[in-house]
Amino acid sequence: MPKAKYAEIYKDLKTKIETGEYEFQQLLPSENTLILTYDCSRNTIRRAISTLVTDGYVQTMQGKGVRNIFQPTLQTSFTIGGIESFKESAIRNKQIPRTEVLCFTEIDADKKISNKTGFPVGAELYYLQRLHYLDGKALILNHNYFLKDVVTNLTKEIAENSIYEHLENTLHVSIVTSKRIMTVEKMTEIDEKYLDLGDYNCLAVVSSQTYNSDGIMFEYTQSRHRPDYFRFQDNATRRII
Repeated sequence: MPKAKYAEIYKDLKTKIETGEYEFQQLLPSENTLILTYDCSRNTIRRAISTLVTDGYVQTMQGKGVRNIFQPTLQTSFTIGGIESFKESAIRNKQIPRTEVLCFTEIDADKKISNKTGFPVGAELYYLQRLHYLDGKALILNHNYFLKDVVTNLTKEIAENSIYEHLENTLHVSIVTSKRIMTVEKMTEIDEKYLDLGDYNCLAVVSSQTYNSDGIMFEYTQSRHRPDYFRFQDNATRRII
């Protein structure tokens, strides 16, 4: 089935859920109604609904239908199970994003960088420091390493907008999977300089290695978050063995 079709349906249903067109605990239209609405196959609808289930928006109930279980949060939430850009997360949380590039340079990975990121020694990389604002508050400091062979023609202007948009829409790179580690770390001088930390002296830190459809790691990012403002959410199902 065409990916674009199910993704389009997923996005439309997700928007209707987030904006309250489908209220919390309300059943979505029946499968047959959705097939007629979107003029598509049953499998396409089921794939879109399955993705909504995975992302924690709906729950399927045998013999009853599909129920909206989405509830907005007061804090900005980032999904662990999915891969979202900062811009996409801000829009989903109905906040105004802005990104400031503090550092943009090209480097070759030495042994220290290789051990930290997973890129091989000698790999040609873009290194960026980016400060992310939400509704005017400086809340995330990202240290980004991108493989130049994959993320070609990267510029400061692109980095201030959306690198993932550049990858997917311009370079036609498929972003497939990301391995992540979450830690709590003491603030550094650069954290204290740029982030609105208030009385906090530590941050929530998410380190991620992201891969394309060829299995090539093209990004290592350490994302440093003000702890009181962010919540990381995942959706788990119990596996019966």
